[in-house]
Amino acid sequence: MTYVFLLCAIVAEVIGTSALKAADGFTNLVPSIIVVVGYMAAFYFLSLTLRTLPVGIAYAIWAGLGIVLISIVGWVVFRQALDLPAVIGMGLIIAGVVIINAFSRVGH
Repeated sequence: MTYVFLLCAIVAEVIGTSALKAADGFTNLVPSIIVVVGYMAAFYFLSLTLRTLPVGIAYAIWAGLGIVLISIVGWVVFRQALDLPAVIGMGLIIAGVVIINAFSRVGH
């Protein structure tokens, strides 16, 4: 269940962060509520993850995949450009997450 909780935390964070643009400095009510609820859910599920996974590993996975997913949302939904260095950097982040999960004995 640890990784299910972590996945929920990542998805909630991406939803909350995506709504930040539409919240327009918290001047639009519905997107602002989505931001607050998204971040509350993200931290709740992250706290459940920390019951069994070390904070450094959990945070690395949460932040890394969150960066990649929000960049994809920005590209697809908001039409924000991703140049080659950005794509390479995100590839390295994904590689780091894979290495942590495949080879690290911490938390297993």
